[in-house]
Amino acid sequence: MTGLNGRPTAAELVAAVAEFLEGDVRANTTGSVNFHALVAANVLRTVERELLEKTSGEPLAALEQLGFSDENTLAAAIRAGDLDDHDDIVGGLRALVRHRLAIAHPGYDQSQGGRS
Repeated sequence: MTGLNGRPTAAELVAAVAEFLEGDVRANTTGSVNFHALVAANVLRTVERELLEKTSGEPLAALEQLGFSDENTLAAAIRAGDLDDHDDIVGGLRALVRHRLAIAHPGYDQSQGGRS
């Protein structure tokens, strides 16, 4: 699927800018500019993963298993104590946290020995 506006997609555009920063800009700069280019590229890679993830459905499936349509509703139910006796809450929350970590810090799960 190429999205509403065709190609290049938003994820492809973000990836192209990240590649430019990682390659041309970092190769031709030093010091703080080089460091800031690295930080900017890392931010863009996170945005790219978020854009690509929106089509996976993984977090939505975890929420649906718990009976919620979004994380805000789930959080409100947790705060209200509505899920205190819910057996699957820990597994569902773990799935949501793993998903967030995969976006923000790819490879974290493997670097931690795949702990659950």
